[in-house]
Amino acid sequence: MTENCYIHIPFCKSKCKYCSFTSYPHLDKITPYIYSLLKEISVSYKGERLQTLYIGGGTPSLISPDLINIIIKNFSFAEHAEITIEVNPDDVTAVFAEQYLLYGINRISMGVQCFNDEILKEIGRRHTAESAVNAVRTLQYSGFDNISIDFIYGLPGQSLKNFIDDIKLAVQLPVKHISLYGLKIESQSYYYKKVPSNIPDDDVQADMYLAACDFLEKNGFKQYEISNFSKPGWQSRHNLNYWANNTYYGFGASAHGYVDGFRYYNVSNLEEYIQTPANGEYAHYVTEKEKLEEEIFLGLRKVEGINIKNINDKFNINFLQEYSHIINKYASEYINFNNKTLSFTRKGFLLSNVILSEFL
Repeated sequence: MTENCYIHIPFCKSKCKYCSFTSYPHLDKITPYIYSLLKEISVSYKGERLQTLYIGGGTPSLISPDLINIIIKNFSFAEHAEITIEVNPDDVTAVFAEQYLLYGINRISMGVQCFNDEILKEIGRRHTAESAVNAVRTLQYSGFDNISIDFIYGLPGQSLKNFIDDIKLAVQLPVKHISLYGLKIESQSYYYKKVPSNIPDDDVQADMYLAACDFLEKNGFKQYEISNFSKPGWQSRHNLNYWANNTYYGFGASAHGYVDGFRYYNVSNLEEYIQTPANGEYAHYVTEKEKLEEEIFLGLRKVEGINIKNINDKFNINFLQEYSHIINKYASEYINFNNKTLSFTRKGFLLSNVILSEFL
């Protein structure tokens, strides 16, 4: 049974220079896209009562709340389901917020990225620091309790002090969740072709991450995953489902899903998706070996790490014997290990991609 769902809304007024996600400026295609999205949902959704629904993008807040409601009404929900929508600060109004609440949305994820207007302009963001702060306040006054904001560290021209000043401001806002992502220059992004010369080096980015982790912990935000921090009880339930290696639907252009043992993703081309929304582009049945590897690298994203006994029972292996060479290599400084659980230290998170590659 699949009780979680991701929906991709691939529209943006403009593309940020660091962004590699599937998005298009063709706002005239919104209505036919929604029609095709509803067709895909009708073909694939089996009627389960969802525990979480996450509407991401792109910029879902470009679409009217009434259209968002048309999408939401196609699903059944468990009591106290988490329904999230991503928004840009400059799209937030009291009217939009009140409509979101009316239609059952109870969690907002807002891309702030930073509170420095010069950097925001450089990376192609449409909002200002002031409009981001005002957007959070508007959401709070409209009745939203569950607000998450995202930041990127390692941006062009960003210093350690700049970044920590941003985090200091963030904790003063009425938010329950903060995400920190290191700048990654992907091949589909503008920066891939024109890499800025003033990107902080790896050592500075590591200092940014560690300093922000310490500051957030001291100010009531508990780290529960490599990039995610929340007030107690306000973790993203949708993302926790990913890291627990559980199933989820993925609907929309370029959306990924994991259902009935198959990982799949949809075609990313907008016109092709609109024409044949239920076809998909790729599906792969996950082998037992792949399930084990996914259980390890997804589980180790969490601060609590992985439960060794559960993995042994689930996959009929001796985890400690199988991976002793990796554990011994990184123990104490990069890996916490106590015979029951295995997890990364904070320094280990900085090397997580390197260490995780050895488990595969």
